[in-house]
Amino acid sequence: MSLQFIGIDPQTGDDESPTVWIDQGKGELFLQGWRPSPELEAECAALELPGRAVGIPDAEAVVRIPARMVDVIREACDALECADRVR
Repeated sequence: MSLQFIGIDPQTGDDESPTVWIDQGKGELFLQGWRPSPELEAECAALELPGRAVGIPDAEAVVRIPARMVDVIREACDALECADRVR
């Protein structure tokens, strides 16, 4: 796996670093963010939607990403989309 750094929270501090990377080969985004409070994680886990099992599988996690990172996430999506067109 070869991750490509896309961006970091523009307001990051010394102890925080929400970050976005992509793996063009696998067509995947990697997001580092904050853990939600237990209450918010439970709310996410309880959400019932068609095609979605209730709960959070052991191999998955909920992370919080600040809205100010929308441009960074969009850049990552665009990079993956361009890579997909080349393949």
